[in-house]
Amino acid sequence: MKPTAGGREPHKLTDKGQATRARIMEHAAELIYTKGVHATNNEQLRRASGVSGSQLNHYFPTKESLVLAVIAWQAERVLTFHGGEPFACFDNLDAFRAWTDFYVGYERARQEGCVLGSLASEIIKTDLDVHDELASAFDQWKDIFRDGIERMQQLGRISAEADPTQLANLLLAALQGGTLLAQAGRDIAPLKDALQTAIDYVQTFATSPDADVLQAR
Repeated sequence: MKPTAGGREPHKLTDKGQATRARIMEHAAELIYTKGVHATNNEQLRRASGVSGSQLNHYFPTKESLVLAVIAWQAERVLTFHGGEPFACFDNLDAFRAWTDFYVGYERARQEGCVLGSLASEIIKTDLDVHDELASAFDQWKDIFRDGIERMQQLGRISAEADPTQLANLLLAALQGGTLLAQAGRDIAPLKDALQTAIDYVQTFATSPDADVLQAR
């Protein structure tokens, strides 16, 4: 993901400075994920990351610069994860099923929600000017799905009638909505049902030899 504005960019820092900045970001991301943007303050972050107030202000002079960095850091993790095994390329239905199985089995998503989704729900309540960066992160996430579905079409695995952008929106919306309901009810069923229904809909566009997989499940 492209670097965002805010804070000091890692390439302008010494190795030690980059390590300190990364440590602050990691703890900030964890605090914001578990406590929320409003409930995360400088004192908590200083204690968690083991830095002084002057160090924190040096790397992140404003809360907005810190949140921008956390968005970029969390987005990079999500995008890197989705670009790796076993989801690489997302060019077959099994990859999407493996993705569904991962999130259904991911206990923390049930307890605290999606890292980006939780961040988004916090940010839209604030006046922080970071909405564009967050929207860009979600767009890049959807692009991974869309590109995979386009490859499936090129490989003849799903019909050319499928709309890759629409299906990508559906998949990410199913994850975000299902995760929110699972988190609220402490019950994985809404997430499982939402993701499975989304995958089943993608399956309706499948061509042979994938067309019989749905019936076999």
